[in-house]
Amino acid sequence: MENIIQGLPDSPIVTFTILILVSLTIPPIFEKLKLPGLVGLLVAGVLLGTNGFQLLNPNSETMKLFADIGKIYLMFVAGLEIDLEEFRRTKDRSLGFGFATFTIPLLTGTSIGLIFGFGLNASILIGSLLASHTLLGYPIVNRLGVVKNEAVTVTIGATIFTDIAALLVLAICISVYGGEFSLTTLIIQLGALALYSLIVLVGLDWAGKEYFRRTGDEEGNQFLFILLAVFLASVGAQVINIDKIVGAFLTGLAVNDVLGHSPVEEKVEFVGSTLFIPFFFIHMGLLIDVPAFVSSLTTELPLTLAIVAGLLGSKFLAAFVAKLLYKYNWYEALTMWSLSLPQVAATLAAALVGVDAGLLSQAVFNSVIVLMLVTSILGSVLTARVARELTIPKPELEPQTDEWRLTIEAFEPLHSHRERSQFTVLVPIYNPLSQRYLIEMAALLARHESGIIVPLSITQAHVHMDEPQLDVALEHSDRLLERAIEVAKEFKVEAKPKVRIDDDVAEGISRAAREQKANLIVMGWSDAATSLRARLFGSLVDNVFWSSHCPVAMVKLFDEPINIRRILVPVKNITPQAIRTVRFAQLLADTNQAKIALLHVCDRRTSPEQIAQFESEISDVLAQGGPQVSARIKTVAYDNVPKVIVRAAQSFDLVVLRSTRRRTAGGLAVSDITTEMIKQLTCSIVLFGEPHT
Repeated sequence: MENIIQGLPDSPIVTFTILILVSLTIPPIFEKLKLPGLVGLLVAGVLLGTNGFQLLNPNSETMKLFADIGKIYLMFVAGLEIDLEEFRRTKDRSLGFGFATFTIPLLTGTSIGLIFGFGLNASILIGSLLASHTLLGYPIVNRLGVVKNEAVTVTIGATIFTDIAALLVLAICISVYGGEFSLTTLIIQLGALALYSLIVLVGLDWAGKEYFRRTGDEEGNQFLFILLAVFLASVGAQVINIDKIVGAFLTGLAVNDVLGHSPVEEKVEFVGSTLFIPFFFIHMGLLIDVPAFVSSLTTELPLTLAIVAGLLGSKFLAAFVAKLLYKYNWYEALTMWSLSLPQVAATLAAALVGVDAGLLSQAVFNSVIVLMLVTSILGSVLTARVARELTIPKPELEPQTDEWRLTIEAFEPLHSHRERSQFTVLVPIYNPLSQRYLIEMAALLARHESGIIVPLSITQAHVHMDEPQLDVALEHSDRLLERAIEVAKEFKVEAKPKVRIDDDVAEGISRAAREQKANLIVMGWSDAATSLRARLFGSLVDNVFWSSHCPVAMVKLFDEPINIRRILVPVKNITPQAIRTVRFAQLLADTNQAKIALLHVCDRRTSPEQIAQFESEISDVLAQGGPQVSARIKTVAYDNVPKVIVRAAQSFDLVVLRSTRRRTAGGLAVSDITTEMIKQLTCSIVLFGEPHT
């Protein structure tokens, strides 16, 4: 083994290959062991570093470059994933809790530093490490359906305050440590920092919106613009003598509104969470000196215990203060505590900056690693236990309210078309094998609504319109459309076929849908939609979902639509998006006198009262709108959601799933439960998605 290691060339390519291999294989193994994937990356870094197989050198220029990029990317994504809309909605209470959960740990950490003999500057920096938090528990509260609970939204909003304040303290401490301290230099530094923050937050927001407006759908250039903004802001931060991670985080906040939930945002986050952020955590593992780490857990054990206990106690005290001020119950207070416990992104990045600057000792760094392990595990476990007891806000379903009108507005054409234009279903066709089933489904929906279908064939554009290949493609399109007209006649539905020559298929579909005033797009399924390439560059359906003005149904049929008699609709939470998916299923069922079943998979510990409340609310949804079809509601308490849905689907002809965009969890992994289910389902599938707006 040693000979093989020595035989490896000392090349950046070897380093890069090892990093990719570790990032691909290690996190899934640790997640199966119910441990965070980032713990696996840290362990891998230890094993591959100077205390292990010595395959990676933490001091090499290649490793330093990857680590710096990963650190910048981590803080950028941390700023990007903060929901500014939720912050604006509860900004007063978010700022109040943010101030408490920042100030109390800051004072606690500062006191710990002073007690253990650190200077005032270093002690304040230790306090700032405890003051921020990482929302590792967000996927858990999202899965439990309690994100709209005020205590949760307040905690999420508080992240903005704590992270910015902690990074500002870091910038000031490093600046003071690097030069002669005086009131004048401090004022100058704070002024430069304020001016820099204003330029980044306002300037990049304006520049981003302007650039995106001018470039339209040029996602490649928009992706590069975002990367340039991140690293330009990081360089600017270093120019005014503050750390680059401050600039990266502020950039994330600045372009938050610019990106929204666009495909460009997904690409930016995907590249970071797949490559550079894991590289950063591996580098963190490389920096862990195992003998010193063991020593710090023995000789420096009091410091480690004090930091961990100080963090747990101070965060709990902050949550208790919020409970008293805002009249929250104990479950809400404990949820706020558990969500604010994990110390990962800002804490680790800031600790590394402090160590590199010489302001923090190796013992503090090792204690921070222990703190990260304890809080990331404890915070996730506590969140899963207490958040399920939160009260789920009941949506207002009265037809006369503004909220109800907003809920049905985007799907209004599917149930009130007679008051508007003629109901139109656009059907892009390109595969003769699946064409008939697609046209049949579109025809059933159009016939039910007394509408029409528009079969659409997209032909790839050429530079010269007299190219022979273009003539062949157009002839092929004509043949496809002729068959579509024949199928439409069988169902006595009018068909208005269209041929479009376009450079981009997705844009051609969405533009034609807009031109034809389509109310719905019915598309054929593509296995490429869940491939790695689609995750990185976006699939055709992703791009149509993003750019279309109307709902999109991606269909994978194993039988003729007229034979569909049993439809399964998994429902996670009662949201406007979920209600519109149910409405679509009701419409589809009514075209063929089919029956639908709504399946709700909840946590094992969900109380009977909560289950009864959910079933009552979903019954109200069925009763207050949409075609009245035979429907039943089934609730299953089980932790593995895809397994339950796949097993239940064996008794149905069709499953209607709501398309949800993939999001990063903690900046490390991409979660896509829908993809997992689709691979296992053996019945027909409709993936129903809505336009971005």
